Amino acid sequence: MYSVAFCAAVRGIEGCMIQVETDVSEGLPGLSLVGFLSSEVKEARERVRIALKNSGFRILPKKITVNLSPADIRKGGTGYDLAIAVSVLASFGSFSPKFIEDMVFIGELGLDGSVKEVHGILPMVYTAYENGMKYCIVPEDNRKEAMLVKGIQIVGVSSLGQLTDWLAREAFPRQEEQGNNAATEQENIICDFCDVNGQKSVRRAVEVAVAGRHNLLMVGPPGSGKTMIAKRIPGIMPEMNFEEQMEISKIYSVAGYLSRECPVIEKRPFRSPHHTITEKALIGGGTFPKPGEISLANGGVLFLDELGEFHRQTIDLLRQPLEEGVVHISRVDGNYSYPAKIQLVAATNPCPCGYYPDRKKCRCSSWQIKNYLGKISQPMLERMDICVETQPLGYNDLDMAKATEQNECSQAIRARVAEAQQIQKERYRKEPFFHNSQLPPSKIPVYCKTSPEAEEFAKQTFQKLGFSARTYHKLLKVCRTIADLAGAETIEKAHIAEAVFYRSIDRKYWGEGEW
Repeated sequence: MYSVAFCAAVRGIEGCMIQVETDVSEGLPGLSLVGFLSSEVKEARERVRIALKNSGFRILPKKITVNLSPADIRKGGTGYDLAIAVSVLASFGSFSPKFIEDMVFIGELGLDGSVKEVHGILPMVYTAYENGMKYCIVPEDNRKEAMLVKGIQIVGVSSLGQLTDWLAREAFPRQEEQGNNAATEQENIICDFCDVNGQKSVRRAVEVAVAGRHNLLMVGPPGSGKTMIAKRIPGIMPEMNFEEQMEISKIYSVAGYLSRECPVIEKRPFRSPHHTITEKALIGGGTFPKPGEISLANGGVLFLDELGEFHRQTIDLLRQPLEEGVVHISRVDGNYSYPAKIQLVAATNPCPCGYYPDRKKCRCSSWQIKNYLGKISQPMLERMDICVETQPLGYNDLDMAKATEQNECSQAIRARVAEAQQIQKERYRKEPFFHNSQLPPSKIPVYCKTSPEAEEFAKQTFQKLGFSARTYHKLLKVCRTIADLAGAETIEKAHIAEAVFYRSIDRKYWGEGEW
């Protein structure tokens, strides 16, 4: 007898439907699986056979062939077990094959017949919904995550026996609805900019960077507040909409970072990998591709602390994703794409000891300084839209009681950032991009109009400082953001002067001259 059940696979962060075909015929008894399978899927043969036996099913000694199609897509993971078991039982007449035509079965089977949770449930359920399926049967431990997808009935099961009883009766019990508020219990750590004393120019640079989604580099001595400032950047970014939450949750679901208590990401991510991170862990990939830190920071902040300690080739791998907003990974079995729309924030000391150019404290040789800063290539520096220097704090800056009253809180900064981003949203409503940092060179003359005085000042600046084309275009994008924060339609001389200031720090440390 022939039967069909449906499952889903994950490629990148998107799902695709998998048809599980089973044929029972006369011949040498055994269960064989075909369809471009990984080792863990091939092992499903034993898991399914023993799970069926321990669930009370007696399988007749027949030749059982199971095909997972399409055959040109590699199947990995353990989420196919439940669909294989259901398809086999339908072939032996345990329930009607027609009843399962509009159902998708996802789950790993234990040898005792229990249904265990799997990673990547969110994109798989969403694929089932897009393909018009009415039911999606998932492990009970994955049910909260699966119920984030509306428009499809989610059924959580804990054992194979429980599922087959429902299928035999051709009826599922009514399951309680799961609201978004009840589904998420994320830890809320409050990091507010009112805790940051001094560093007024850095606070302003951070506001400009977040408003236009510009990459930011902070240079300064240890203890000047670089890490403290970076950790507070997510707090001034506007709240995520539902589409952003779903995209980020898909990435975390595929990576296996979602839990039963926290099935959706509601807060903007803040990822801060150690400087010893490998290239694959940062960008993504591996034998069986998984998203890296740059994709896990999608929609939020990727903070590279101690940038000068990273391997140069690791840093340079970020250049292409920063330009395109996506990571492309090619493997023999196919191509994978992971989103990488991040706010890159980096911090570095100006030398190995951290105190250059203060020669009273710095004991590094010129060669050491040059070698340390040389780990950050010029092409990477050009992709840092804003470079700003943090200054050592004085004693008066450390008066917490007085300073906290004067410091502006994150809520006030977030309001200005949200207003500037709303201006960009309206301006680019007919374009495929949303922020000033994403402006392609062809659109800069259209959206970055300057006054005659500003245009002459920009020309003189370009000739004097010898900017590259990329640096000049990024300068104009930052000018556009500064003008948006000021509510100005046209870029003025003051806006260009401020943007040029943000390009002067890198020349101080990486420009020509003696250390």
